[in-house]
Amino acid sequence: MNKKLTLSINKSVINSAKSYAKQQGRSLSSVVEEYLKSLSSERINQEQIAKDHLIEELWGSVKNRTSLSEGELLESALMEKYLRS
Repeated sequence: MNKKLTLSINKSVINSAKSYAKQQGRSLSSVVEEYLKSLSSERINQEQIAKDHLIEELWGSVKNRTSLSEGELLESALMEKYLRS
């Protein structure tokens, strides 16, 4: 669903943007919409990169000090959480 949006932008910027949109064979609205979408996806990508970096820094910092496998540890934790409450 499209919704109207009113912006206050410098006239020369508007003229340049209209010219660009015309050269691309697109409407100014579609150019602005694509740009706004790219900002959102760029932010999401930067957040994911930050999370990946944190995971990379922390990877291996906690050691399994028992003889249990990861599956056995998970099973034990789930049993503790749901069966022994």
